[in-house]
Amino acid sequence: MSEFLVLQHIECEDLGTIADAMSKRGIGYKYVRLFDGEPVPVETSRYTGIIILGGPMNVYEEDKYPYLKDEDILIKKAVRNDVPVLGICLGGQLIAKAAGARVHKGTKKEIGWYKLTLTEESRQDKVFNALPHELSVFQWHGDTFDIPEGATRLAGSELFPNQAYRIGSRIYGLQFHLEVTKEIINQWIAEYREELSTLDYINAGRIISNTPSYIDNLNRCASLFYDKFFE
Repeated sequence: MSEFLVLQHIECEDLGTIADAMSKRGIGYKYVRLFDGEPVPVETSRYTGIIILGGPMNVYEEDKYPYLKDEDILIKKAVRNDVPVLGICLGGQLIAKAAGARVHKGTKKEIGWYKLTLTEESRQDKVFNALPHELSVFQWHGDTFDIPEGATRLAGSELFPNQAYRIGSRIYGLQFHLEVTKEIINQWIAEYREELSTLDYINAGRIISNTPSYIDNLNRCASLFYDKFFE
């Protein structure tokens, strides 16, 4: 059976809707719980691909989170070999860094629902061409990445022009969260309440009240994305 390696940085950020999409296709997955001390595998040839999830840490905090160095080594190998990889939020930043691009703080944090605009290049992309030109997506990040040399920029937002890219033919980095559900969003707001308390321009209640207006369409678009990616 096809199986993906899943690198998980914090318990509350899991596969979300990706898990159901994989199960429906008969694709297995194995979590590596980095936050629990499980090591990054050195050898991944038995896996079909790799999914790298989000987390509150930054790619440049390798002294605080030593496993980030091991992930960098693993991702570099995957990029060289054009292994299927999907990086979400922190995962997208880690892929960009491993590919030689700069990852740095943005002008302000982007948390909540924001409009995403796809690039013209996305029309020729075998995964992103299934998505509408504009859609509202869920965001939770303060850092951003430059587009790696030779990669294709696929989407941007008003605050962060680099929201998605493709390296080679099968490696995708996303800054936004396609995998969330209403329950996940509520969990994150509770989990990261201390962070939210320091941001006077972010209203957690408004995020919760806006979610029913956006979540169904996001989940539909996510399903289209999964259909294409897992092909």
